[in-house]
Amino acid sequence: MDGFRGVNRLSDNLMPHILRLYGASATAADFDIYAPDAVFEDPLMCAHGVKQIKSAFYSLGKVFSESRMVEYKIQENVISAGKGEILIDNRQQYKFLGKPIDMNSLIKLNVEGGKIVRHEDWWDKKPLWNRETVKTPCLGKVIEKTRRGSMLATHVLMRFGKDPSP
Repeated sequence: MDGFRGVNRLSDNLMPHILRLYGASATAADFDIYAPDAVFEDPLMCAHGVKQIKSAFYSLGKVFSESRMVEYKIQENVISAGKGEILIDNRQQYKFLGKPIDMNSLIKLNVEGGKIVRHEDWWDKKPLWNRETVKTPCLGKVIEKTRRGSMLATHVLMRFGKDPSP
């Protein structure tokens, strides 16, 4: 939303970091936007804490030869003093084994005190499956456990969120 020209929005400080995360070019400083106990979720993973979030995003450069957010539109909603929600309607491009992959996504960032406490990436703009969104709660629990297992395996492979050497 551009209705607040001249006023700093939460997203003004966060977006350069988000673009580097999705562009597989993040540095350790880019993760300072997260609260220590922040959560990141997408359909494949559920990361708890900054080190696991680092593993999730550092893995992009290992899986894809190219990764970037090519278009985006931002909406900010103030929840209360110091709390807000940022919605990033976007298009991401990846290259896997030489083949291009285009994906539309809705990124939801819950921010408290200037730090991201929850980061969800809804692929094809569809809510994440979990025990609350799936009609069969047991299936939702299995999906949640599978995403956690995927994250933990990625965390081990990415050396427990260790920052790459410059």
